[in-house]
Amino acid sequence: MKPSISRGWSEETPEAKARWFQSLTVDERLAIFCELAELALQANPKLLDAKHAEPVPGRLQVLERP
Repeated sequence: MKPSISRGWSEETPEAKARWFQSLTVDERLAIFCELAELALQANPKLLDAKHAEPVPGRLQVLERP
């Protein structure tokens, strides 16, 4: 596979983003996760006050360990 630089939004498919994310080291993935969490908390500081997630029928599935 020949590496190339993409300049179009149409080339930013979920598969391409997954390949990029999988190419990162664990430390790089964790750093991105922490940055996204910080961004979410800056946008909505009340996120820390939220209780455990509850399932919304048809929307989300909350998985729990037995």
